[in-house]
Amino acid sequence: MAVWALGINHTTAPLDLRGRFAFAVDQIPHTLQGLRQSFGGQRHPEVEAALISTCNRTEIYCAGSRTALDHTVGWLAETGGVTPSLLRSHAYTLENDEVARHAFRVASGLDSMVLGEAQILGQMKDAVRAAESAGALGTTLNQLFQRSFAVAKEVRSSTEIGAHSISMAAAAVRLAGQLFEDLSQIRILFVGAGEMIELAATHFAAKNPKSIAIANRTLERGEKLSSRFGGEVMRLADLPSRLHEFDAVISCTASTLPLIGLGAVERALKLRRHRPMFMVDLAVPRDIEPEVKALEDVYLYTVDDLASVVQTGQANRQAAVAQAEAIIDAGVQSFLHWMDQRSAVPLIQQLNQQAEAWREAELARARKLLARGDDPEAVLQAMAKGLTQKMLHGAMAELHAGDAHSRERASQAIQHFFLRKER
Repeated sequence: MAVWALGINHTTAPLDLRGRFAFAVDQIPHTLQGLRQSFGGQRHPEVEAALISTCNRTEIYCAGSRTALDHTVGWLAETGGVTPSLLRSHAYTLENDEVARHAFRVASGLDSMVLGEAQILGQMKDAVRAAESAGALGTTLNQLFQRSFAVAKEVRSSTEIGAHSISMAAAAVRLAGQLFEDLSQIRILFVGAGEMIELAATHFAAKNPKSIAIANRTLERGEKLSSRFGGEVMRLADLPSRLHEFDAVISCTASTLPLIGLGAVERALKLRRHRPMFMVDLAVPRDIEPEVKALEDVYLYTVDDLASVVQTGQANRQAAVAQAEAIIDAGVQSFLHWMDQRSAVPLIQQLNQQAEAWREAELARARKLLARGDDPEAVLQAMAKGLTQKMLHGAMAELHAGDAHSRERASQAIQHFFLRKER
């Protein structure tokens, strides 16, 4: 089996390009089915596939009888509505051991914008469950990801790689603190009710803001989250008319189009008499139109803008990176060894089937002799002799071959498999 991967992330592709390749979790099974079906004419009927899509990365992992990176690049480019050459200029392509190393580094938080962050591990597990539900995850990729999780666990338990991790949510709080003198005096609106918003709300709630509101497409989910923080819930449809009430807006939804437009923000600023607004757009694709950033009284940050904030203090963690990389190296070698062993599986199966056929044949013969009344000891001797002859027949035939080179090869093999001393 060959393993290959294709991806773009926060270091290789700009935010708007990443937005073209963002897939919601509920889209992944259908997307994977489309990818696997696309291999039909490429003689890759048994391709395994998994898709990871977060605000910072989109990655496709595949396993099959032969590497098909060009086809995978072409398929993803078409899905995102760009040319293969444009995608390649911002993507990374990996094969075999490179795939394992990359997956292990991603799971361990070494490839994240926030060094050592733990959220990506949960996102990878969600991606694996989605691939399983789509019937796209086979033995090879399942083994790759399970080993990724094991390596990540060892890295987190054996090193301090995540000890000083600054999350995106904590970075947003830090930036807000630079704009507002007292965070306890501001009103905050969270748009969405997913994991990232929950994390952000937790960090901001610790500063005891004046009020918290959750705007979400479904009120039930919004109410569940707002009740944790003593906040109110509102419909997305009410957002334009109430935007002016809030000093800070944190948004992260799965919407494919912006929810907060330039006009809405301009009207809000007018009603606020141009008091400043702090806005964070953690969504990919964007929730807030990029033109908003140009407004004089708005401080808008995207996931990429937070990069410099979350890098603060990373020097303190670099000492742990080398230790983590050593753990990953060992994990890669273990996975490659497993892959090598997998190549021998068909031969092992054939050998076991042949041995089973010999055993059944000799047992059937022995049962007939016993039923006829032959001496049990003689029957056992005959069965043992029959099995021995069957096992040695191939070796003996090779030793009696006319070709001297074949006899020499057979002699070495027989000495190795039959005459070596126990190790």
